[in-house]
Amino acid sequence: MFVLFEDAGKFLAGRVLSESDASAQVELESGKRVKVKSANVLLRFEKPQPLELLREAQEVGAGIELDLAWEFAPEEEFGFADLAREYFSERATLVQQAAALLRLFEAPHYFRRAGKGRFRKAPAEILQQALVAIEKKKQVQAQISAWAAELASGSCPPAIREQLYKILFKPDKNAPEYKAVVEASRSTQTAPLALLQNAGAITSPYQFHWKRFLLEWFPRGTGFPPLAAPAIRDELPLAAVQAFSVDDSSTTEIDDALSVQGLGSGTVTVGVHIAAPGLAIQTGTPLDQLARQRLSTVYMPGHKITMLPEDVVQAYTLMEGRDCPAVSLYVQYDEATLAVKESETRLERVPIAANLRHDQLDEHLPADFLENPSAPAVGVPEPALRFRAELSFLFRLARQLKAQREVLRGKPENFSRPDYNFRVPTAGEDGPTGEEPVEITVRKRGAPLDLIVAEAMILANSTWGQWLAEVGVPGIYRSQASLAPGVKVRMGTKALPHAGIGVKSYAWSTSPLRRYTDLVNQWQIIAAARHGRTAALAAPFKPKDAELFSIISGFDAAYSAYNGHQAGMERYWTLKYLQQNGIRELEATVFKEGLARADTLPLVLPVLGTADLPRGARVRLRLGQIDLITLDVSGSVLQRLDTIAEPASVEDDSEEESVAGPIAIAVDVTDTSEDNPVSAPAGVDVSS
Repeated sequence: MFVLFEDAGKFLAGRVLSESDASAQVELESGKRVKVKSANVLLRFEKPQPLELLREAQEVGAGIELDLAWEFAPEEEFGFADLAREYFSERATLVQQAAALLRLFEAPHYFRRAGKGRFRKAPAEILQQALVAIEKKKQVQAQISAWAAELASGSCPPAIREQLYKILFKPDKNAPEYKAVVEASRSTQTAPLALLQNAGAITSPYQFHWKRFLLEWFPRGTGFPPLAAPAIRDELPLAAVQAFSVDDSSTTEIDDALSVQGLGSGTVTVGVHIAAPGLAIQTGTPLDQLARQRLSTVYMPGHKITMLPEDVVQAYTLMEGRDCPAVSLYVQYDEATLAVKESETRLERVPIAANLRHDQLDEHLPADFLENPSAPAVGVPEPALRFRAELSFLFRLARQLKAQREVLRGKPENFSRPDYNFRVPTAGEDGPTGEEPVEITVRKRGAPLDLIVAEAMILANSTWGQWLAEVGVPGIYRSQASLAPGVKVRMGTKALPHAGIGVKSYAWSTSPLRRYTDLVNQWQIIAAARHGRTAALAAPFKPKDAELFSIISGFDAAYSAYNGHQAGMERYWTLKYLQQNGIRELEATVFKEGLARADTLPLVLPVLGTADLPRGARVRLRLGQIDLITLDVSGSVLQRLDTIAEPASVEDDSEEESVAGPIAIAVDVTDTSEDNPVSAPAGVDVSS
């Protein structure tokens, strides 16, 4: 005897070997033996053979019209054999009964299961809804298949083009557009990105990178809600200084300025003046929430996304010709020995006499202009001449501060490689299109003006960080335990040493218009300036405040992503520069097995033919094909340019660099031995 039974939602048939009241031992066609409960046995038969019965039942069942079967079915619960007799005839055959069972089971929208072999027909209104949904699903699947066919043939449907970046980087895997790409990718055995490229979906490599970044970090766009800059209510005294800032010409968020008093008197007071949005913007207000959402200004060649609205920035920026509210650090030095006498923090208005610009001054300053006050100054721009005495003292002080840090650091800083400035002069207000001509120029790291600003900001950040700790006010610190390989810079709320910079503590505080951590620290510094030793009770953030840890976590993620995007865009424009200038060969230096760094461009690339070359070997390379989507280019060695490899610099030893791989756009160009991105925009406080 044979039986047809249900097992875990499947219908099987086999020969009965033995049987009791509760169960039967059944042998399947495969030879496998299973124990079947009597309640699960639905049909018993002598013939045909089990497999033949199932095959014939499937064929007959496919012809059962579900609408007609639903009409024939009784309103009350029924068995499959009952429906077979209603649908076929009173003498429905074994095959017809099995066919009815299979057909009923596979149509849950028409018939709901009520037990083993038992069913109840669905209510008419529920059935209609189900049929509409099924028809819609069929139409969607037909649309998916049509889109997939278009993609496979090399054409991109408009619906997929509109969802391109979401499909690639933040997909809804249930969306038909995504399913069409997956189906086409499988049928053509092509990776989704290559498939969409071949179909012409990606018309602009620049927009590909830009919109990918926006989708991840600015899904609602980069615009600002209408928020006015609140006024500073404090009656601030006017400082008796003439301060000046040093930035790049493109900088509008002027956070810092410097002043020098008392030259020739034996005691010189250096002022570091920081824009004070923290005196007006309060925690918990809409502007604070906006800044906390963005966390930092995003830089890239030809464009930037500011942390705060432009009107707000202009209300607090240190613009020349204005008396600007500022948080000022004054440090008194012995003019001869440069020994520190005392320091003080004030909340005040600071007259900004000038906004000096790196790109207009650096190349016009003779080597001895700041070192020798009596040296001729032919061709030096007027702003530099106006502040020559102040700049000369600050340059002398900056070199001493740097030397003192290097003692604590344990080894000298080595800025042997230059920084590069990117200019996209024809970019519009909304940023470049990616096809504009790009200019790449060199700005030597450690140039006099650069060194002056960097050391002044390190002085302020380290002094304020230590001061906050002394008065018991928590802040956001950056620390590095040692310069050993792999020891990273970390953010926290404790005033710990920063080995990479060579200071006892370091709290970002000098860019409150551009970084949210600096704005947070400025609020804490303002509280300390107002309340001294009791500031911990009045500061917005109290010791062990969970909000500080939340801010650190969010900032870390956002700042890393922003720097990654900046690095990716700088790599894009470097590759674009190669294309625009027809550069097919260049000179480079081997710095790691299989990798070389271009001598005159900010480019690291994989190179064939370097396996036997030592680190520091200089070579001429032939460049391969440039891919602006993956930001990839490789090279091969044409010629060895030296016979003895130069020793690797200290800076090189501590650096981690990578080149772009398939679809990877973030290039890690962060110098882990310093607390500043190598790719920071010119004129920005790179040391802070």
